[in-house]
Amino acid sequence: MYNKKEQELITEGILFVRDTGLTNMFDTAAVIEIAELEGYDLTADFIRNHKREYGEIIFTGEFPDSLKGDG
Repeated sequence: MYNKKEQELITEGILFVRDTGLTNMFDTAAVIEIAELEGYDLTADFIRNHKREYGEIIFTGEFPDSLKGDG
């Protein structure tokens, strides 16, 4: 489960990578690499461990309810 702050940081990292235009967002290996290079380690770890939920964020723009925690 991810608290509100972690959800925001993960989403921020995903949006940062998207906005660079350096890769297709479905190329998870490249997204992870860019996120790590730019200091978005939490985002990289999230994508590594939650590929389906990462896809949900890409398609809906929202953090999955199944991973939302308190705070």
